[in-house]
Parts: sequence; structure tokens; C-alpha cells
Amino acid sequence: MSDSQSQIERMHALLEKQRTANLRNGPPTYEKRMENLDKIIGLMVDHNDEICEAISKDFGHRSNIQSMLGDVVDAISAAKYAKSNLKKWMKSSKRGSAAPLGMFGAKTEVRYQPKGVVGIISPWNFPVGLTFNPLAQILAAGNSAIIKPSEFSPATSELMGRMIRTVFDEEQVALVEGGSDVGEAFSKLAFDHLIFTGATGVARHVMRAASENLVPLTLELGGKSPVVVGKGADMELAATRVMFGKTLNAGQICLAPDYVMVAEGETENFVKAATKSVTTMYATMKDNPDYTSIVNQRHYDRLTGYIEDAKAKGAEIVEINPANEDFSQQPHHKIPPTLVINPTDDMKIMQEEIFGPLLPVKTMKSTASAIDYINANDRPLGLYYFGDDNEEREEVLRMTTSGGVTVNDVVFHVSQHDAPFGGIGPAGMGSYHGEEGFREFSHARTVYKQIGKPFGKDLLAMIRPPYNEKADAQFRGQIKR
Repeated sequence: MSDSQSQIERMHALLEKQRTANLRNGPPTYEKRMENLDKIIGLMVDHNDEICEAISKDFGHRSNIQSMLGDVVDAISAAKYAKSNLKKWMKSSKRGSAAPLGMFGAKTEVRYQPKGVVGIISPWNFPVGLTFNPLAQILAAGNSAIIKPSEFSPATSELMGRMIRTVFDEEQVALVEGGSDVGEAFSKLAFDHLIFTGATGVARHVMRAASENLVPLTLELGGKSPVVVGKGADMELAATRVMFGKTLNAGQICLAPDYVMVAEGETENFVKAATKSVTTMYATMKDNPDYTSIVNQRHYDRLTGYIEDAKAKGAEIVEINPANEDFSQQPHHKIPPTLVINPTDDMKIMQEEIFGPLLPVKTMKSTASAIDYINANDRPLGLYYFGDDNEEREEVLRMTTSGGVTVNDVVFHVSQHDAPFGGIGPAGMGSYHGEEGFREFSHARTVYKQIGKPFGKDLLAMIRPPYNEKADAQFRGQIKR
């Protein structure tokens, strides 16, 4: 039997094992959920150095600081926030009962119960953070989980599997490894919920497979998140923050700014400010431990192909390479930050999510034209506005739709644990983080308690046949504006 087939059989067995345990044990108590959240925090604290080393191995080179920030700290923060709010989230929600029954003692409430077994398909770009962050909310909601991490981060996947086995029984949390065939089989399992983080193209296959079992989905995707540099923007500050977001993890972030729109006549100022900010952050890059590599040869070739395509179609290419280093000979797959000036829509870099340190810079005739351009394309996961004109800012927010927004910075709305994170349309569906994450992985179950016989009478008798004139008059009396 092949390794893949063995893992596929194991997945089916794990699903049955966890479902049986859930039915046997019932919903976990508040204390058990808190214990599970503490386990996540403990794993991150105890294995921090190993996590950073494994991720760097998978990338060829990855900044340890960025791994701590984007993976370890993110997971700890999610678990701690859930711990702080879990008691409140678990409480049933009292609702009003329809008149006139509510006046006579009828009660309605919504209870939040675990959905059951939740599948997690996590990506390679933040392999630990984007596994354990949703896991914290899944366990807070009282579910069990089976995880399928990316095959592009095998060292990290192997480490996560070992970590999980030290503190969780397979009845609660389990991890399976494997390639695309295992991932395909995983998405076909009859989970009670499935969360996928990754590319929109792959998500279509996941959604199609999940539909066979009517599995509810949370899809965390991406897209081309725009930056609008508006009126009164501090160009140096805007460029610094955009380029930090674009070079963080070498731009391999679903929320990385995908293109920038600046007013006519401001392109040169943005390029100068961007160059200055990158030079300040990375005086060198080739052997700089702070600058992350592209994850593998396939993605490296894809990104260099975008540059060549744009150059061939007439775009101006500005490579920001402060030390004039030769990247043609290197042990990893590093690409220096590269600006593509005035790209056209027929260029591949404007048609696909970039997921790398390349940044198209477009000019806009007006804020209205920028809004029109954004709306002519798929709704993005993130949208970023820089400027101090309140009216213009509100116009951009009112007239566009995106998964989330950061004003006067990029990416940071994802780190707000008290607010939902998610996409819309091709950028995703559903959301998690905070209370919305708890609700996403819970079943909101309405419980209605009917009245008995107030005053010795069954007031519901009139809704049952045989009907009479009194019933007719009663219901006609409710048909009014």
C-alpha cells in the first residue's frame, strides 16, 4: 500500500473515531475547552525555536522574527483571546418570543453547540499560524479537528504532527500529511465543517468536493488587494508601510498589497519613497537573515515570469536592490522588491494574485476612477487607503467592497482578534477570529419553550381545525400595514 493510500485510509478512520467520541462524550465542558486552549499556548511556547527552524528549512530561508510574529505569536494571541472571552461566548442568547405567546410565558433562546468534526486545510505561507489560529476557535467552540497541512512545508507539517501528538489524543485533534492526492481525498470527507486557506483556484475544487456531502465551508482566499494613496497622504509614510507589507514574508501573504494607485504626477515620489524605505529595512538582501526567500522553484519561476511578461509588454521595471547584489547565483530563491510602473491589464501581473515581492504602481486620474477600477475587478480580501481627507476616505469605503480594510497602513486588520476576518466572493466566504470565529464553528440552535394552559385554557386551540369565524377574524386582524 502506498503512503498516500495509507494516509487516506487513516483519514477515514480518524473521522469515524472523532465522530464516535463526540457522540459518546457530548459537548466538552468550559473547563475542557480552556484546557485545550492552554495546550495550544503551551505548544507554541515550548516549540518556538523548532517552529522557526522548520519553517526556515521549508522556505530555504525565512526570517525567524517574521515566523515568530506571523506564526507563533498569532496562534498564542488567538488562543489567549478565546480564553478571555469563552465564558461569554458559550452563554445561550435569549430572544423574544412572538406575540402574544411571549406574554403568557413562551420562551425562546439560541444555544451554541459544537458542529462536530472540523477539517482544516492549512497553507504553506504561515503554516503554523494558519493552522493553530483557526484551531483555537474550533476547540473553543467544542469541536474536534483533523488537519491537512500543505505539502509545500513538509518539515513544518512533520513538526506540527509531533507537537500535536504530545498533548492531544487523536479523538480530539489529529494531523495527516501527504500530497495533492491526499488533499483531494481530504476535501471529500463528510466533515461537519471544513475551513480551507489557500488559492482561489484550488478553493473551487475544494468547494466542489465538499458539496458532495453538503459540508459547510469557510474559505480564506486572497486576490488583488489594492492600495489607494489619496489626498493629503504622507507619501514617505505610505510607501514605508506599503513596502513593509510587501516585503513581509517576501510578499507571500494573502493580504499583501497587490497594486498601488497614486495620483497623476506622484509616481516618481512614490518610487523614491519606496526605494528609501526598502533601503532602510534591507541594506542587503541576498544573505540578510531578515529577508525571506520565495518558497520554491515553481513560485520563483512564476514571479520572474511576471516580470519578464510585464517588461516585454512595455512596463518600466524598477528593481530595488540597494547593494546591487547578483541574485542569479544564490543558495535560495530570493527576489528583490520590484516595482512595475504603469502596468496594463493584459499583463499577467495584473491578472493574477502576485504572492511575492513585486508591486505594480498605477496612476489614477481621480478617486472616482480608482473606485471604478477596483469595482471592475473581483472583490479583494483587503483594501488599503492612505490619506487624511475624511470625505474621500469614506467615499472609497462606501463605494467599494472587500473582505476587510486597513486605513493608513496595510494588512493589520487581520491582527485584530476582536473583529471578524474573512473574504467575499472570490476572496472567500465566512469569517473567523474572535466571537465570529466561535459562531462560525458553532451551530446556532434555536430552542423554543411553548406555553402550557394559562388561565386553564389552551390558547393554541384556535390554530387547529376545525376553524371558525373567531379564528378567521383573529388572523385577519394581523393582516395589516
